[in-house]
Amino acid sequence: MFDFYPQLKQRFAALRTRAEFFSLRYVRESGQYLSVRKNVAEPPYFNHDQGAMLTVRLKGVEAYAATNDLSQAGLQAALERAEAQAQLIADHALLDLSHEPVSNAKSDYCSPDLDQAFPSLSNCYALLGAESAAVPKDERLVSWVASLGLTHVEQIYLNSAGAELRQAQRFVFPGMSVTAYDGQDSQSRTLGRDNFGQQGGADVIRRCGLIGAGPMVADQALQLLLAPNTPQGTRDLLLMPDQMILQIHESIGHPLELDRILGDERNYAGTSFVKASDFGHLQYGSKLLNVTFDPDIPEQLASYGHDDDGTAASKQFLIREGLLLKPLGGALSQFRSGMDGVANSRASSWNRPPIDRMANLNIEAGDKRLAQLIGGIEHGILMSTNRSWSIDDARNKFQFGCEWGQLIENGELKGVVKNPNYRAISAQFWRNLSAVGDASTFKVLGTPNCGKGEPNQVIRVGHASPACVFSNVDVFGGDA
Repeated sequence: MFDFYPQLKQRFAALRTRAEFFSLRYVRESGQYLSVRKNVAEPPYFNHDQGAMLTVRLKGVEAYAATNDLSQAGLQAALERAEAQAQLIADHALLDLSHEPVSNAKSDYCSPDLDQAFPSLSNCYALLGAESAAVPKDERLVSWVASLGLTHVEQIYLNSAGAELRQAQRFVFPGMSVTAYDGQDSQSRTLGRDNFGQQGGADVIRRCGLIGAGPMVADQALQLLLAPNTPQGTRDLLLMPDQMILQIHESIGHPLELDRILGDERNYAGTSFVKASDFGHLQYGSKLLNVTFDPDIPEQLASYGHDDDGTAASKQFLIREGLLLKPLGGALSQFRSGMDGVANSRASSWNRPPIDRMANLNIEAGDKRLAQLIGGIEHGILMSTNRSWSIDDARNKFQFGCEWGQLIENGELKGVVKNPNYRAISAQFWRNLSAVGDASTFKVLGTPNCGKGEPNQVIRVGHASPACVFSNVDVFGGDA
C-alpha cells in the first residue's frame, strides 16, 4: 500500500506557487467485474485509473485543475492552471475563503481485512460457476447470472498546512439474479450487487449470502411468476432493509444535501422540499425516526476517517426522534450557509472536485423483532428489494416498486404477491413510521452507483437500516 507516497510527497514539497494555500489529492483505482451467465463464464472486465487534483487558494479564491501526468512537471503544470483559473474568476467570486480553516491532520484509514489476500480470479469464477450451476433445471427459468465486483481505491491528500491523509479501501459487490418467464409474464429475483456492497475481503461474499443463493433465488422467481398481482388500496407497509436503503437514499439523503438546498443542483438533479430554515424546527418523521451520518461502521461502503477536503469524520445525528437537526453539508457549504454540517465533501475520482454527497446514511435500530413487526400489522404488506423508482425534483412525491411482496393479515404472513408498488409524499411518509426493527433486523447495505453533479459523479454510498413499518400507505400492483 501507498508505494507511490514517498515520491508524491517529495514532488508535492517541490511545487512552487504564489497561492497562500494549496493541496493535492491523489487517487488510484483498480477493479474487476466477473460474471457467470447460464453456466458460461463471461470475459472479466478490468479497469485501472490514477491521477491527481491540485487545488489553490489565491487571495481568497479557490480553483483547481486535474492531471494524470504525475511527474514533477505534470503536477507543476496543473498547479499553474489552477492559479490561472483563480485569477480569471477573481472578479466574479462570490466568496472570500481567505480565513476558511484548513486541515493539518495526519492519519491513515484502511478497510477491514485489507492485509488478507482476496481469492484468485480462478477461485472467484469457480464460486460463481457453482452458484450458477445450482440453479434448478426448469424451462421457465430463462436467464440467470452470478456476479462479483471488486474495487481497490488508494487515496492520498497533502496540503501546504501539513496535512497527510492516506486511505486504502477494498469494496466487494456480490450478486445473483434469476429471471423466470412463462410465455406471458416475466419476474426477476435478485440478491445483492446493486443493494449489497461492503468494504472488506472474502467475508463480504459470505455476509451477502451469495454462497448457496442459486436455488433460493430461483425458487423465489418461480413463486413470483405464479403469484397474483398486488392488490390496490391503503395498507400498513413493512419495508425490509434492502428496500429501506432506497427509501432513505431518495427521500432523506438527497433532500438533506446542503448544496442542493442552496440551489446548486437545480439544472440537473433538482432541488429539495427542505429549506434552510427547517433545521431545528421541521418534524421530518415520527418520534421513532433517528437518522445518522455514521462513518464508523468499518464494513460500510462510505466509512472513512476524513472526507476529500480533509475534514475529520464522526457520527452525527441528522434527525433525532423525528426532528430535523443537521444537513449533509461539507466545509464549503457550511461556510456558504453558516450552518453546521458533516464531513461529507466527496469526489468520485481524481478528476472531479469534492461536493456534498451522502456517505453512510443510516436509520438507527429500534426495539421490535421481525415477528413483532409482523404481529402488529392487521392489514398490510411486506415489500423487499427495489425494482423501480420515481421521485420528483424536490425529492418529495415518490413512487417505488419492489421485486417481492407478501400479504400480512391479522399479524401473520400470507401469500406472495408480485409487482408490489407503493407511493407517498416524503414529508408525510416518514411521519407515518409506526414501528422500527431491532438490531436483529438491521443490515449494512449500500449502492455503488449514486449519481450527482455536473459533470456527473457516480459514487459509492452506504445505507444501513432495520426493517420498518409505515401506516396507511397507498399500495398497488402492476395493473394500477
